[in-house]
Amino acid sequence: MDGSTNKSLSIATPSESNLTSTVLDLDLRILFLTAANPGSGTTTSALALASQLAQMSSGQVLLVDASQSASNLTQQLNLSKERGLRDLLFNPDKPPLLQDCVVQVSSLPFHVLPNGRPIRTLEHLTAERLSPLLDQLGSQYRFVVIDGDAVYSDADTLVISTQVDGVVLVVRAEDTRWEVAQAAVQRLTQAGAKVVGSVFNRRKYYMPKWLYKNL
Repeated sequence: MDGSTNKSLSIATPSESNLTSTVLDLDLRILFLTAANPGSGTTTSALALASQLAQMSSGQVLLVDASQSASNLTQQLNLSKERGLRDLLFNPDKPPLLQDCVVQVSSLPFHVLPNGRPIRTLEHLTAERLSPLLDQLGSQYRFVVIDGDAVYSDADTLVISTQVDGVVLVVRAEDTRWEVAQAAVQRLTQAGAKVVGSVFNRRKYYMPKWLYKNL
């Protein structure tokens, strides 16, 4: 399916560029982006990271929307009526094919797996349910970037964090308290997640950006 969006990608900050290098150096394939606080810009960072990785891998990148936020990636791209992640996870009787859920948005250099349509179920996400799907995604894409909710916003966050190759903590610069960010990292680590880096959003630059890249 083709779609369109008015979403403009932000220019990658130095921290995001360094993160891309970390992903390549450690050969990380499935990445999960979360945050200490809601509204930290996780979706923006996920879009930027997926775009950078797509440029390095001939577009073999999938961006997965695992956020339950009312303003998640699916809503921003007007894909709320499309099948997606939740359909694949919580529709065991008649699960759709992955190829029928993945969307090619014309303005983006990677594929998108929307959050999916609301499904009436009392079941919660488990590692046993998620792991086979991630294996499938990893076998079809060079990189999989998952956009998730903040650490304390949704129980799914900790489940997802333990099933990926690496977790990236998104921090809203000059807004997120250091203690809160540290507590989020500790929470993820205690759950068994591998935190591989962080992205600082909305950083104020007091010297030219090119100089930051050389620090």
